[in-house]
Amino acid sequence: MVHHIHPSSAKPIQKPSPNRLKMLGIQTGLGLWTAWGAMALLIHKPMGMATYPTIAALTLIYAASIYQPKNTRTMSLVLLLTAISVWLYAQKPSNDRAWQDEVAMQLVYEIQGDVVTIQNVRNFEWISETDYVPRWQTRQYDLAQLDSLDLILSIWSNDNIAHALMSFGFADDERVVFSFEIRKEIGEQFSSIGGFFRQYEMTLIAADEKDIIYTRSNVRGERVYLYPLSVPKDEMRALFLAYLQAADALRHTPSWYNTLSDNCTTAIFDLWRSVRDIPKDYRVLASGRLPEFLMDIGIIDDTQDPKTNKSQAFINPKVQQYHHQNPITSHDFSKKIREDL
Repeated sequence: MVHHIHPSSAKPIQKPSPNRLKMLGIQTGLGLWTAWGAMALLIHKPMGMATYPTIAALTLIYAASIYQPKNTRTMSLVLLLTAISVWLYAQKPSNDRAWQDEVAMQLVYEIQGDVVTIQNVRNFEWISETDYVPRWQTRQYDLAQLDSLDLILSIWSNDNIAHALMSFGFADDERVVFSFEIRKEIGEQFSSIGGFFRQYEMTLIAADEKDIIYTRSNVRGERVYLYPLSVPKDEMRALFLAYLQAADALRHTPSWYNTLSDNCTTAIFDLWRSVRDIPKDYRVLASGRLPEFLMDIGIIDDTQDPKTNKSQAFINPKVQQYHHQNPITSHDFSKKIREDL
């Protein structure tokens, strides 16, 4: 026998009360804040090994506050999370730490007319990721001969995320690459999560291509792409000078790296927008897709489809045969990576 339920006998769906929704919002907010606080403690470990029981206690207090939201546990949680927030944001960036060798020096420059002299241009001889010959050099660049600008993207994992560098070329075959980098201390490893929690300072490196590109393509095995940019020479010059000013600013006023808002790519576009009107676009954050964005606004050649451009820009096959036992000069490396472009 089939029983039919009369519509009038069905129980109406009850909407949650405003108070219930409010409590749910508060609990969700406290949960996110607790996770954030726990991560900040885990990354910095301000109390050494005692940090771990502190994180456990923080989690337990939050769990207890869910079941008894209007009690001293919730207030204790809020006070503890406030203290963690104040502690984290009271941290000040510094240029005075025990830095890893490759970020130990900061560039210093002098300008006389068109000639720029840069001290501490990095030109390491890379044997492996951990074995290298450190070299910091003084080099001169004639801005009157500045005639090319290239974007270099280095992808180590996710195709949507890349490290971005800018290479300036001169008619006399000089080249210099500028790269915003995290300034790792001795013993530190890169963590994209740590970059949200004031773990690293930002620095700006000026380097030889055979150093800063070769180490990514030939030593670390990252996928590296080089894209020539269509930019007027006066804009190249203005951007070059903007890089120098940014280096000066970081040398005098250290700044935190932030994975989302102040990273190797956003810093480039902050400088670039000071000399050119560039629209905002999500692909500045999804930096592996920067070429598509720059094609859309006419800075990268758009006469070919993106896949063809990417294939031609891929430098690894052009230089993969070179290593410490089969070296290549800086000049020849720069020529090789631009073949067929």
